[in-house]
Amino acid sequence: TGGSRGIGRGIALALAAEGATVYVTGRTVTPGSHSLPGTVGETAAEVHRRGGKGIAVQVDHAQDEQVAELFERVAAEQGRLDLLVNNAFALPDSLTEPAPFWEKPLSYWEMVDVGVRSNYVAASHAARLMVPQKSGLIVAVSGYTGIAYTYGVIFGMCKAAADRMARDMAIELQPHNVASMSLWMGLTFTERAERALQHNPEMASATVTDPNVGTSVEFPGRVIAALLNDEHVMRRSGGTFITAELAQEYGVVDINGNQPPSLRALRGAPIYAPIQQTENL
Repeated sequence: TGGSRGIGRGIALALAAEGATVYVTGRTVTPGSHSLPGTVGETAAEVHRRGGKGIAVQVDHAQDEQVAELFERVAAEQGRLDLLVNNAFALPDSLTEPAPFWEKPLSYWEMVDVGVRSNYVAASHAARLMVPQKSGLIVAVSGYTGIAYTYGVIFGMCKAAADRMARDMAIELQPHNVASMSLWMGLTFTERAERALQHNPEMASATVTDPNVGTSVEFPGRVIAALLNDEHVMRRSGGTFITAELAQEYGVVDINGNQPPSLRALRGAPIYAPIQQTENL
């Protein structure tokens, strides 16, 4: 979800290299209609060029009926679903501007609607396809901001909620051999991040936006592809993981050949371990 640009686009392209059929969803279908470049059609076309099958679907993830129609289409055309990446998020353009919550617009609550509630709705539909087939993986895109203050109150709250939601879904999905987990991405060089760094050079000195520890948008997708190919992925279900640490375990590198560092020591550790680990305590 949210595949017009940014991390969603990068994940779609990384999955294309695995030969995946990728339904790329998002609101932007007309070039130039958004302040940032990218459309679902352009991403789907690039998926084709990378060796996968890209299917562009205009979906506003704030509209439940559009989401339901999406999954009905997947079921009718594919007969199964192996992976849902819940990436859609309503990021305000002014998110990175410093201001306390009482000075920011109440419209920021849209991040809850598309970022938390949208995750739940999409996962609900995905589970209805995955449970009968006794397989599947649901991934929530999150970050260190799940526990470390980043940009503001609602942004952090949404990512903390995504982590907890992924864990509780895992508990209910476990008997059906369907995995659910949350991934912490760190700084990713999306179009939005690059624009912010260009307009606010001082951001480069902050840990959260230090370009020296950033990754391409395709790096998270490479890690997700490794998870999808892991026949023992259920052992991770319910956990929150730092993508850089999973990359080290799976031997995944970024498009430049580097492995980005984990920022666990600087920004904090995930709260939730896989449910199999906690059951064995």
